Amino acid sequence: MTSPKRPVATFPRSTPTERPVTHSVLLVDDEDAIREMMSVTLERKGFDVVASASVAEALGLITTESFDMLITDLHMPNLADGFAVITTMRHSQPDALTLLVSGYPDVKSAMDATLLQADDIIVKPFEAGKLAELVHEKLLTRKPAARTPKERVAAILQRCATVVVEDWLARVRKSPELNHLQLSDDERTGHLPKLVEDLVIRLGKPRATAKDSDARFSTAAIAHGNLRYLQGYTPAMLVHESRILQVNLLGALQSNLSFLDFSLLLPDVMTIADKVDAQLTQTMDSYNERYAEGRGSIAGMKNKVPFTDPSSDTNQHANEPRKSELLPRRLKATFQWPPDCLWPFIDHGSDSET
Repeated sequence: MTSPKRPVATFPRSTPTERPVTHSVLLVDDEDAIREMMSVTLERKGFDVVASASVAEALGLITTESFDMLITDLHMPNLADGFAVITTMRHSQPDALTLLVSGYPDVKSAMDATLLQADDIIVKPFEAGKLAELVHEKLLTRKPAARTPKERVAAILQRCATVVVEDWLARVRKSPELNHLQLSDDERTGHLPKLVEDLVIRLGKPRATAKDSDARFSTAAIAHGNLRYLQGYTPAMLVHESRILQVNLLGALQSNLSFLDFSLLLPDVMTIADKVDAQLTQTMDSYNERYAEGRGSIAGMKNKVPFTDPSSDTNQHANEPRKSELLPRRLKATFQWPPDCLWPFIDHGSDSET
């Protein structure tokens, strides 16, 4: 006789509780009220928000923490500070979504954010409730970020060399320290294209060595110093045009931030500063050599200058050589040498050649 089977008690299977996925958001805005409003709105919708009030703090957070989305203001407080934050995020965390916040007057400049791969632009003023909806929608529909090929500084400057020279010339034309000399564009540009080419070649080398020093002889720099002396430049003008060149070189890099290989940016920028400084040093040395030669020629002028009859010029004194005869033809339109203050000290009398 078999015993009856005991009923087996069944219990409902417990399913694990599904926790909502929390998305981390880096919020960057230097206005306290706006930053607080956006933080509260997003946190109420379940977002994990890390708020930052400055660009420097945001850049530090990007390098130390991971985020699903970046929301940044455009101006904080300097023009286009938000671009730097977006570019850094794209480089460090390419899969993160990026939203750029901008006021209505800045919409045109904010459109340049597309060049830096911002996913969308939020125009101020906006409704707080719609911000969370937009963020949620973007996260649901996001696609894998396209990888932008990275370039070394040398490649970018080589590609932008013509633009660098053109922008340099435009700045020089507007500079009162430099534009008072009457020169053509080719004369004003001088050997600048060759100097930029030399810089690109130097940046393309793996690294500098003691044998391959940046301070080695530069034909272009020497020729540039000679030319600037003949054109009537002063040492201060040489320094000023070199400073403009550095500004334009760095400006070209800023315009190509999304393509830059940030891992090598710092040493490349140091190389730019070192190379441009070395070029300026050799340009100044060449200039000073020509200047010294010019001073030496004055000392022996009484034995070398042909004396002529007075010209029709009422300012031409008897037995005084025409100043135009002392100058090479290409110098006459730029500057006068020797200056008038030295002429009374030159003996024009008894030692003239017969």
